[in-house]
Amino acid sequence: MKAIGATHHLPVSDPDCLVEFDAPKPEIGPKDILVKVAAVGINPVDTKIRMSLGDQPAGTPRILGWDAAGTVEETGSEVGSFRKGDEVYYAGDVTRAGSNAEYQAVDSRLVARKPASFSFAQAAALPLVGITAWELLLERMIVRETDETTDLDLPILIINGAGGVGSAMIPLARMLGMQVVATASRKKTTKWCHTMGACEVINHRKPLVAQVQKIGISEFPYIANLYHTDQYWETMGELVAPMGAIGCIVEPEGKLAIGDPLKAKCVRIAWEFMFARSKFKTPDMHRQGLILNELAELCEDGLFPNLVTRTLKGLTAKNLIEAHELMEESSMHGKLVIEF
Repeated sequence: MKAIGATHHLPVSDPDCLVEFDAPKPEIGPKDILVKVAAVGINPVDTKIRMSLGDQPAGTPRILGWDAAGTVEETGSEVGSFRKGDEVYYAGDVTRAGSNAEYQAVDSRLVARKPASFSFAQAAALPLVGITAWELLLERMIVRETDETTDLDLPILIINGAGGVGSAMIPLARMLGMQVVATASRKKTTKWCHTMGACEVINHRKPLVAQVQKIGISEFPYIANLYHTDQYWETMGELVAPMGAIGCIVEPEGKLAIGDPLKAKCVRIAWEFMFARSKFKTPDMHRQGLILNELAELCEDGLFPNLVTRTLKGLTAKNLIEAHELMEESSMHGKLVIEF
């Protein structure tokens, strides 16, 4: 089968940083399904793993890509939830070969039927960011739906609201009845956050505390930092409410002070890594398939938006290099997908 991969780390400016090669069609295990991939979503993790491969070329290229939609081609002996021809979507497992290939083997517990009203490209944009936003809000930060009798929605601050995870988190938080304050720094990204459902958008290139005070909020029970953990750590400590929660997804570059004011406020610090369940084969890894089922229902009901803002056509090394370059520039908003 045709596949795109990397043998070692080369800068995205090098045309050999991603190469096309012939790979054997994956063999599936008892719980796996084999998917004929129709579209893939591109995420920062793709570039991070490419950069982690080391300077010495490996014998076989590593197939990257952890967001896909396609059609079931084959099912394992223990799979009863899918059959050949089903249209599915998933984020996969970072420890296995990725989706930048014609076929991919994936554990069926991580998979769901794609929203019928969404194209393969639209569906491929959802899994990684949708699951990350869902798990961080509902399972790590333990956000609860606000009481219908309250006069004011519970506020949440989402730092980097126009990124992939932020784009998924804003509508989810709004569905939970929250007052979403998102951050962005450009007219285009500010508009995008409002389109996704943000109530207020402030500029993360300027001090946040004064901007928050200007819109009449003194503290946030929930803060989700989806960009640079170190850069906003002290500010989050100032803005988070007593008994509140701070959720992060980006590995810090240095040591973080987790004492006061966070200790004094009894703040819950929650980390989210979407691949944890599949990487460690946790007993509840099937939860990710269930989350995708719920997201698909929201899409079918018109309650969850299409996140795609740019589409490239064709499984080629050139397209994937362009996609990696856009990820490294951090200039995208919403989601970038490649339709095969």
